[in-house]
Amino acid sequence: MKKTILYTFFVLLILTTSAFSVHKFYMAIYQLNYAPEKKMLQITSRIFVDDLNKALEKKYNKKLNLGTDKEASEEIVLLKKYLAENFSIKVNGQSKPMTFLSKELDGDVLVCYSNIKGISKINSLEIFNSVLIDWNTEQQNITHVTVLGVKNSLLLTDSSRNGVLKY
Repeated sequence: MKKTILYTFFVLLILTTSAFSVHKFYMAIYQLNYAPEKKMLQITSRIFVDDLNKALEKKYNKKLNLGTDKEASEEIVLLKKYLAENFSIKVNGQSKPMTFLSKELDGDVLVCYSNIKGISKINSLEIFNSVLIDWNTEQQNITHVTVLGVKNSLLLTDSSRNGVLKY
């Protein structure tokens, strides 16, 4: 009887632990705020640094250490290049150059700050975001946009890398 109970316990334990395997969630958050008094679009990107390092390693065939004390200045150059190739914004139908300002590590998330200057009025925003999608098709890039108090959100994925907001 004790053997039966013991075997049943172990079988249930194995089934329970194997039935609930951990599945990583691939997501990054982008916040765009329009500051009309500065005629500027302020952009904050929050990307898991381990995923970002893996994506950059795949693209540039180099081991990267973003967010660590081993980080090299050439890695920042690659980060800026990668973001410029995979994240862009059209304001009122026109592509606008984005300026990378800085970055900081917040736990396991790399927070990047950028802006676009010279925007006196926004009628539409077209956002293209394929950051990390080339590395992992399960990646989801959530973009929250605030323009003149109006808040909108876009979910950009492998099947939908562009989004348009009209004001």
